[in-house]
Amino acid sequence: MNSFKNRLYHIVFEADTTAGKLFDIILIVAIIASVIVVMLDSVAELRSQYGNLFTNLEFGFTVLFTLEYFARIYISEHKLKYIFSFFGIVDFLSIFPTYFGLFFNTKSAALITIRTLRLLRVFRVLKLIGFITEAGELKRAMQASKKKILVFLLAVLSMVTVMGTLMYMIESAESGFTSIPRSIYWAIVTLTTVGYGDIAPSSNLGQFIASIIMIMGYAIIAVPTGIVSTEMKTLKENERNKSELKICANCQTKTSEINAKFCFN
Repeated sequence: MNSFKNRLYHIVFEADTTAGKLFDIILIVAIIASVIVVMLDSVAELRSQYGNLFTNLEFGFTVLFTLEYFARIYISEHKLKYIFSFFGIVDFLSIFPTYFGLFFNTKSAALITIRTLRLLRVFRVLKLIGFITEAGELKRAMQASKKKILVFLLAVLSMVTVMGTLMYMIESAESGFTSIPRSIYWAIVTLTTVGYGDIAPSSNLGQFIASIIMIMGYAIIAVPTGIVSTEMKTLKENERNKSELKICANCQTKTSEINAKFCFN
């Protein structure tokens, strides 16, 4: 049993083996397929024609993910830690709605509630992040630039507050600017270049200010992208510098950069 548990551990948790890679590929395909089935089942025309097929596929995927869920519990050294971890909760939520519908199969409005619960399976897509190596680099870059991004967001919030208040003073209530919060909502929509069109300035001065906000929106979009890109470049350069080390001839310490003339020891 110990040898079986070890083999199962290498398959489920390690992706550098052939069996582990195959397991990850099968899991990713199953995740994507199960989400597609849920999406197709939400279309009334397709559900009326292929409802039984979608139900059978949904139950099959549920059985597969149930086996995976209990296998992870079985091979985990700290079982409770996995069960109450983020991905452990995601795994449980992805299989719970189907079993809930089987044991509490009711009609009319309650059935709609059960179908709504089954949409929790979409959260299984979040597990795909664990198979993307670059996600770690992006996470570190976001953490390193969080203060800069926070300052940027505060500046944007200040800007839309000032612009929204200014538009409330310039425009009339007939144009949709009935309050300062609603005017700030318009400034956010305009600055992000979304432009719903439910509120629009009618005066010449208001349209001029709106034009300025639109132009500023294109420039602001590039700011957080540049911040994160710069941090990612810095992190990669630091990792490259750490990997490019040489051994000191005197103390045999591998801590000096490749182009260093002296050892810091």
